[in-house]
Amino acid sequence: MIEAALNTYFPKLAKVPALKKELIGISSIQTFNAGTVLLKQGGYVKVIPLIVSGLAKVFKEEPENGNEVLLYYIKPGESCVMSVTTMLNNTTSKVKAIVEEKAEIVLIPADKAMQIVKKYPYWNEFIYDLFNLKFDELLKVVEILTFSNKDVRLLEYLKKEAFLKNTNVLQTTHQHIAYDLGSSREVISRLLKKLEAEGFVKLAQGSITILAN
Repeated sequence: MIEAALNTYFPKLAKVPALKKELIGISSIQTFNAGTVLLKQGGYVKVIPLIVSGLAKVFKEEPENGNEVLLYYIKPGESCVMSVTTMLNNTTSKVKAIVEEKAEIVLIPADKAMQIVKKYPYWNEFIYDLFNLKFDELLKVVEILTFSNKDVRLLEYLKKEAFLKNTNVLQTTHQHIAYDLGSSREVISRLLKKLEAEGFVKLAQGSITILAN
């Protein structure tokens, strides 16, 4: 099962026979329900996750006010680069990772992953490519937070969610969106009504439809 997951979603790692064999030998594969915390902010990294199915999100918490800001998504074929860098530096995590949609994940124990880092350049290339991808996503987040109005930020978030979940109808709540964006439900509700009036979305109880616009 792990071999099939690596072959399908992590071909760069699977193409090195010795690396694939070692990953199969040290890893486990588990299913996690939505809402499961994969990594706590302030905790040590115990496993490196390789996402096979589903979706996870990485947040930065603000201890002063309890707000959280969505940094990036972890999709099938990806891992959490912050987990890797935290593991390498042997420090506590500065972010939190949560399962957004029921996910199947290959788990590599952190101590074993350290050995992989030292032995296989292809692993490091995989992480480097992923780091570049997530860095671009973080730049987009910074750009939206810094230079965009709140309604633009909200619309970008909705479009991203719809794309990743392969649907134009999001089953979500205003409170959940507020949680992701570090805002309040009242603000999100007001902005959603504005987006609906402008023809970008259609609101219903428990769902938001993204309209072609």
